[in-house]
Amino acid sequence: MMENKKQQSISKSDGGEFSDLDYQSGFGNSFSSEAIEGALPRGQNSPLVCPYGLYAEQISGTSFTSPRYSNQRSWLYRIKPSVTHEPFKPLVPDHGKLVSEFNKSNSSTTPTQLRWKPVDIPESPTDFIDGLYTVCGAGNSFLRHGFAIHMYTANKSMDNCAFCNADGDFLVVPQKGRLWITTECGRLQVSPGEIVVLPQGFRFSVSLPDGPSRGYVAEIFGSHFQLPDLGPIGANGLAAPRDFLVPTAWFEEGSRPGFTIVQKFGGELFTARQDFSPFNVVAWHGNYAPYKYDLSKFCPYNTVLFDHSDPSINTVLTAPTDKPGVALLDFVIFPPRWLVAEHTFRPPYYHRNCMSEFMGLISGGYEAKADGFLPGGASLHSCMTPHGPDTKTFEATVSRGNEAGPHKITNTMAFMFESCLIPRICPWAFESPFMDHDYYQCWIGLKSHFSRLDIQNGHNDTVDGDD
Repeated sequence: MMENKKQQSISKSDGGEFSDLDYQSGFGNSFSSEAIEGALPRGQNSPLVCPYGLYAEQISGTSFTSPRYSNQRSWLYRIKPSVTHEPFKPLVPDHGKLVSEFNKSNSSTTPTQLRWKPVDIPESPTDFIDGLYTVCGAGNSFLRHGFAIHMYTANKSMDNCAFCNADGDFLVVPQKGRLWITTECGRLQVSPGEIVVLPQGFRFSVSLPDGPSRGYVAEIFGSHFQLPDLGPIGANGLAAPRDFLVPTAWFEEGSRPGFTIVQKFGGELFTARQDFSPFNVVAWHGNYAPYKYDLSKFCPYNTVLFDHSDPSINTVLTAPTDKPGVALLDFVIFPPRWLVAEHTFRPPYYHRNCMSEFMGLISGGYEAKADGFLPGGASLHSCMTPHGPDTKTFEATVSRGNEAGPHKITNTMAFMFESCLIPRICPWAFESPFMDHDYYQCWIGLKSHFSRLDIQNGHNDTVDGDD
């Protein structure tokens, strides 16, 4: 089933072409869209002559022989095929801060809790590609298994160029500034509080209508994101498939001398020149396409009596492994919601996890960190590294005791990338001037509240020994 939706302009005064776009809705649907009526071939994918003299071109996100339920591909009908370009050459000068094959030669690791303050927007002209840098990751894009976590800071729109990631899927989480993203399937406007997934192989360009921009990017190798199973929750809840939006066909025609394709391949960047825009797709159909999602539409579930639910209950998207219940990467959010549990420590519990957790903050504050964790910042708690609420949060919570009534967490949006793989950290992340070297101090103030005071049958009996 396909449903058309229109996103109304956030600001009619911006005058931008992205302010009023048509979208198709649904997660994993088979879509079809044409910018000119009749541009899609009828009854077959690759006729001898396509309507309007277009070229038929398939893009495959999975192997040809993947099972039908997991097979992803789309057919694009374009003015000129994407093969029409000069040979790729290594980008000069080398970008230098993108990694997709993590080993001791380019990254290291530590069990220490890490946190970064928000990175400043550069003063020199910097577009999305220039401003993208890897923080940490694990695995290998060549072996088609692993992930990388990047961040970006930019102040300039991409000019006469497009980016293509041959290594994996990008899940982009903008924190500051809207992104106007042109793809081969059409255009998307993505605001802070929304996410966008740009699947492996698609060419796209990022414009910055608000100027300075900052955000987070998760990349997965050899897999694609899907909706998590709901299990005992039932048929509804969490992220609804209908709230995922896919672009409608839109195209550019005419000559574009010197247009550059920048391709990320094995963590390195290569460039190729062509004389036309890659956004020349007049029509397309299939189930492999970029999509976006508004996090405010997430329907959270939580405990209604006692104890704090595991964060997995807030999973928006997951990239599973072959082992049931174990994710290569989960995207989890901590949205506004009611806390009502009785006789319960309501913030996240103290924890050591076989998974590794990278957290970011889009807006507001985070319920487990009263100070220091700021919008645009990040933290990393690797496999079996203990973490949890800071001292200020703990003391404020227990001081209220059982008198705390229902409370709504508002004006916040935090998220987590969680993986079964142990991340290695890039040297520029370790050496960053935005590294919070005092992060550990937020727990140092935790003191012992241990007491041998035993409460039995309504009486307080003190056992020999100090309180």
